[in-house]
This record gives sequence, structure tokens and C-alpha cells, in this order.
Amino acid sequence: MRYFLSLGTNLGNRKKNLALACSLLEENGVGILRASSVYRTEPVDVPDQPWFYNQVVEVDAEYDPLALLNLVKAIEKKLKRVPAFDKGPRTIDIDILLAGNTVIQTRRLIVPHPRMTERNFVLVPLREIAPHAVHPLLHERVVDLVQASADPAVVRKLGPGRSRKKDQEPVQRKTPGVGHRIG
Repeated sequence: MRYFLSLGTNLGNRKKNLALACSLLEENGVGILRASSVYRTEPVDVPDQPWFYNQVVEVDAEYDPLALLNLVKAIEKKLKRVPAFDKGPRTIDIDILLAGNTVIQTRRLIVPHPRMTERNFVLVPLREIAPHAVHPLLHERVVDLVQASADPAVVRKLGPGRSRKKDQEPVQRKTPGVGHRIG
């Protein structure tokens, strides 16, 4: 199944944390098809903490969604994620954003991710690698969700993702809507 995962980190060596998380996914049979650039992002909800590095990856895995959730939680534990408090600092956070066109609503897992449309740190990297992906509940393309987002948080591109080719066109930088600070 194809999934889109969001990776975020704001403790320790943030670039290394993202790379290690991707390596651990691959070591466990999850193929990374595309990876967005890394973005430096302003903390949302709890502003008094270090800024994050965020990235979105498209993966192919033979895991069902709950098995993939178990794997990403094990990777977070291996990378020493210790939840101090909800939405607080962390070495790594891996969320399942989309699982093909599947909709899941259980106590442990909700897909599509319930807050993905409210978070530019998710939407902007997702737009980079899958602008025409469609949210299975809202039936809207990612590019349109970015345009409609009311999130004012800063999202700045740091560098290309792992699978990006040199001859690929750069991502156009357009301000998606009023109040957005994407640079």
C-alpha cells in the first residue's frame, strides 16, 4: 500500500534524526518512493520550544495501517522519543497522513490524519511531492488544501529531499493565501 508519512524533529541533530528515521523505515521493508525537501518550521500549539525540521515521504509498504503504526512507534522509541507533554519537544515524530484512499477511524489510528489540513508544516512538504493527491474525505487536492489553509506558521525550505533528482524542476514558491508566511 502507498502511504504518506510526516516526519518531524526539534531535538538533537534534526537532519540526522530525519535521515535515521528514513533508514529505519527502509530497514524494515518500507520503500521510500519520494521525499520532500526538509523544512524548518515554527512550532504550532506550543510556541516556547525549538523550531522543527519537517519532511513528508511517500512510501510503499506491505504493512496494513495498524502494523505500520506499530512500526513507526517502535522507530520513535528507538530514536529515544520521550513525550514530555502533548505537542512538546521530541527527537522524532512520525505520523501516517494518508493510506491510499483508505479511511480509518479507530481509537489508536485515524487516517487521513485529523489535523493535516490545519498544518502548513505537513501540507507544504506534501504539496511538494504530491500536489494532486486527493484527501479521501474532503475530496480536495493537496494544492487546494494549502491554498485554503489558515495556518500562519512559518515554513521555510532548507534543502532537497533524498529522492529528488538534480534535473527536476524546483518547487515554485507561491504564497498560498492571506496570512501565510511560507518562504
